[in-house]
Amino acid sequence: MATSTPFLLLVLHLCSGSLGQPPEDLTISTLNGKVRGTRLSVLGHDVRAFLGVPYAKPPLGELRFRAPKPAGKWEGVKNAANFSNTCYQLPDTLFPGFSGAEMWNPNTPVSEDCLYLNVWTPHLKGKSQTLPVLVWIYGGGFTSGTSSLALYDGRFLSQSENVVVVSMNYRLGALGFLSLPENDNIRGNAGLLDQQLALRWVADNIAFFGGDSSKVTLFGESAGAASVGFHLLAPSSHGLFHRAILQSGVPTAPWASLSQRETWKRSLSLASLLGCPRSPAADLERCLQRVDLVDIVTEQFQVLTEASILGFPFAPSADGLFLPDEPEVLLKTGNFKKIEVLFGLNQNEGTYFLVYGMPGYSLAGESPISRKLFIEGIPLALPGTNNVTKEAVIFQYTSWSEVDNEVKNRDAMGDLLGHQFFSCPTLEFARRYSEHGGKAFFYLFDHRSSANPWPAWMGVMHGYEIEFVFGMPLNASLKYTEREVNMSRSIMKQWANFARTGHSPQMKMNTNTHTYSHTCMVSKHLRLENLI
Repeated sequence: MATSTPFLLLVLHLCSGSLGQPPEDLTISTLNGKVRGTRLSVLGHDVRAFLGVPYAKPPLGELRFRAPKPAGKWEGVKNAANFSNTCYQLPDTLFPGFSGAEMWNPNTPVSEDCLYLNVWTPHLKGKSQTLPVLVWIYGGGFTSGTSSLALYDGRFLSQSENVVVVSMNYRLGALGFLSLPENDNIRGNAGLLDQQLALRWVADNIAFFGGDSSKVTLFGESAGAASVGFHLLAPSSHGLFHRAILQSGVPTAPWASLSQRETWKRSLSLASLLGCPRSPAADLERCLQRVDLVDIVTEQFQVLTEASILGFPFAPSADGLFLPDEPEVLLKTGNFKKIEVLFGLNQNEGTYFLVYGMPGYSLAGESPISRKLFIEGIPLALPGTNNVTKEAVIFQYTSWSEVDNEVKNRDAMGDLLGHQFFSCPTLEFARRYSEHGGKAFFYLFDHRSSANPWPAWMGVMHGYEIEFVFGMPLNASLKYTEREVNMSRSIMKQWANFARTGHSPQMKMNTNTHTYSHTCMVSKHLRLENLI
């Protein structure tokens, strides 16, 4: 889940091919073998791109659902001029032909053979020069997403800020997060372990691409931001990065994790749907590894027993290995990596999700919401909560002087979703992170992109900072405003400076950054259920 702009359907019109015969600097020797990338002309300068580099063995056959294995060695030179497959997922078909939704659908073939990464690196003036590394993790609710989307193209960020940019694919849905009881082979969190293995590849190989392995910054958005947070909590990841940026997501958000018990319950439910025996453990594992891939990805949504506007069938869980305890426990006890972390939110985090099932909302018109529709939507926004909490939330989010104001009802539901799923969890995570010795910074992004194809009432939606972080306005063919070009340059500089020094970015151009030191002041009533 992220920004929704028409430029994602466009091919970047800058030169993206190698010029003539590949020169020597396009062939890099990694610990696994040689890769040959492609040269990109970016704003009058050269950037080298190495796309679809394998970091793990294909997770096929008996490796399905299991922790990834490092890629083997190869002979000769592997072509790294094109993106790899996308990890298997279903496309979004709710708004066919609408660019704001279609842009998120995979733009390369979907496959289980998908564990590859991408590197963008500027032309180095000196062989001894090493550059900061920014490693991107995409969002998508741990159910969808791919590193090859045009929005995540690292060329502008790499060239503009003289940094190395890395992104990777990781397994999603049941393929990435299924966990079986009494089975040491399938403990869960395979998708996070994919990310971790990619980080190990970066630690071992990024120097060959001009990167400094002692200056690695993780950054991600939505589920990608939550993933970054999980690596902050996971002891085995701590030596693999040095700073972090979490854009609109944390591990303690309601959608970002499941209990181990719930994960086992859903995994066994899926096994039954697929016709596999629940026991013995070895037979169950063999059956799941032989089931048709399409059936797994299709049937996984049937494990959801309660309707929710942000309901994902599988997510990270406390497996006792990668995550030694529940995220909330690790956060409250201070068991996490204590470094400089930049947290951020967008002004209207909740509106993106309203048109994906909330009663009365649509792409057409202004989506006026009656009092009746507003109340009907509350259970979808607060699944699993009791009636006392629901009534408290209705009271808080009702404009009592204008109960029947359909615009205020519409906006109130967007505020509720944004606060419940993003704002309050992020601010609470940042507060506790700071209390236990981490250095937390915070920004708020409040600029609506001129390229946004969604209705104007949706405002500055979830993910709408990403295009500016990756420098998309610098592509002249996309016709952003001059102000947006300058804003994007400023944001890229702040992100890169944070990666270099860990200093608090002094955001300009309609964003605000400050050291976070206050308690969560957004929707504290949403915590009522913990007290009832």
